Amino acid sequence: MLMIQKGPTRMNTRSPRSARWRARTLAAVGALALGLSMVAASTATADTVDDPREGLAAGLHDAEQAASNIALLSAQQKPSPFTTNSDLAFTGDYAIAGNYYGFQIYDVSDPAAPSLAGTFVCPGGQGDVSIYGDLLFMSVESAPGRLDCGTTTVSATDPQNFRGVRIFDISDILNPVQITAVQTCRGSHTHTVVEDPDDADNVYVYVSGTAGVRTTTTALQGCVNPTNANTEASHLDANGNPIDTARFQVEVIKVPLANPASAAVVNEARLFAAESGSPAGLWPGGSHGEGFQSTSATDACHDITAYPEIGLAAGACEGNGILIDISDPVNPVRLDAVTDPRFAYWHSATFNNDGTKVVFTDEWGGGSSPRCRAEDPKNWGANAIFDIVDGQLEFRSYYKMPAVQTAQENCVAHNGSLIPVPGRDIMVQAWYQGGLSIFDFTDSANPVEIAYFDRGPNDATRLVTGGYWSTYWYNGNVFGNEIGRGFDSLALQPSEFLSANEIEAAGEWTLDLFNAQAQPKIEHAPSFAVARSYIDQAERDGSLSGAALAEVRKHVDQAEKLSAGPSSDRAIKAQLDNAARKSGLAGSQVEAALLALAGTFG
Repeated sequence: MLMIQKGPTRMNTRSPRSARWRARTLAAVGALALGLSMVAASTATADTVDDPREGLAAGLHDAEQAASNIALLSAQQKPSPFTTNSDLAFTGDYAIAGNYYGFQIYDVSDPAAPSLAGTFVCPGGQGDVSIYGDLLFMSVESAPGRLDCGTTTVSATDPQNFRGVRIFDISDILNPVQITAVQTCRGSHTHTVVEDPDDADNVYVYVSGTAGVRTTTTALQGCVNPTNANTEASHLDANGNPIDTARFQVEVIKVPLANPASAAVVNEARLFAAESGSPAGLWPGGSHGEGFQSTSATDACHDITAYPEIGLAAGACEGNGILIDISDPVNPVRLDAVTDPRFAYWHSATFNNDGTKVVFTDEWGGGSSPRCRAEDPKNWGANAIFDIVDGQLEFRSYYKMPAVQTAQENCVAHNGSLIPVPGRDIMVQAWYQGGLSIFDFTDSANPVEIAYFDRGPNDATRLVTGGYWSTYWYNGNVFGNEIGRGFDSLALQPSEFLSANEIEAAGEWTLDLFNAQAQPKIEHAPSFAVARSYIDQAERDGSLSGAALAEVRKHVDQAEKLSAGPSSDRAIKAQLDNAARKSGLAGSQVEAALLALAGTFG
């Protein structure tokens, strides 16, 4: 048996520090509570010997279901002629469901009964979508991508041939109008909308293209690929100078909000460059040795998640996870890069709300293979959770959906988002036909599953690719885009892991729009639900119990009762001040939440 212990490693990488990034990060992050040792590979979970997710009956729309602490509210079947459902974006009362054939528009004003409000046929996978104001962005990487949204494939030299990012005007959301389409050399597998807090006139789009270079296209210049090699030396000429290539870059599109039709690529960021100037400076691809993965070469990012409020982005870039300074969005700079011998393909990334952690996902098998079988390692095709320490990524643990799936179910880590529970780091995540898993990574070294929903396979006798592409939280509910089945809405249920107060508080934080790859800062306004969430957490961790707990709850209940009547603000505030004092938790989140709530009453 192989006894080697081998964990994630840091690449040789430049670590520039912009003063602007440091100022924002220090202000947003504050002090870090750091673990002292690297955890090998663990997923904390309840006993899974009799996990209800295992052995579910198959079926496309009648598969058996299993759920824990979450309830399926609605399952809308995918309409014709749409093919593979992909990513989701949200604006107001609408969810935009991306698809390889265009997108669907769902009215989610009633999460218990979403309705299909409109469709737009415009093929060219993957069809990932994002929204900014009245603009919708859509990734196009494959046939039959055309400028005119036609459904028949044209040659690479045809004037209609298109690969890149489409931009639509959705001011009339049920009647989208394409206003421009920005061509790129490798198309757009995914993209990320990036705001600059200091620039209200423009928005930026980072393009992640993973297809081959369009060397024969006549749509744009500079699409060259002199070699398919991936080493640092292979991209330097005889004099040690970098050679030009359309690989190893992230295009930055500038979109003037007053004239989005003039959107254009303004930079080709070399985020993977070596000290020598070679654009190929990170993982060159290949095996990490016996008993470990063979990891893809880093010549693009698969997904980049931007967190503009702290001036950072996290890139899941095929062979590496990277941390990026985006304080100047046009000129992003790599701060750190890591690789992992158990990762096959770095796929996506999610920050925690404080910006002190990143969850990276590994799409081992490309999303179309069964990678959650009994024989599959629990730390392959999983998440890797890192703390951010002084601008560097430090590994803490792995997390993988714990239920065993069959050979008829493609299953691996995929897209998810935070659930805005005050004081905790909780994420809902898609696992294709592994369903969705909700886990708490507040302790980054010990992630714990707290809820799940799963269906049986699409087919009992063969693997038919399907399952959740994305599951995201939006304004009080979880929504999922099922590749083959359609669009789902779900609701959290109170449990030993998550109280009714925590669910209510999460639902109080609402957005006008949401793109998972453009991560917003979660800021809870003081409320009774927020205060009670922290009280529930203190009871759960044992820091508040017995008579003190009863007194705190009595005073909070009385304050809420008084707030509904003619009582003075002073009387309400006195009850909340008493609750804070009797908690005995000076300096705690409980005290802070109670005093913040008291402050709203004068």
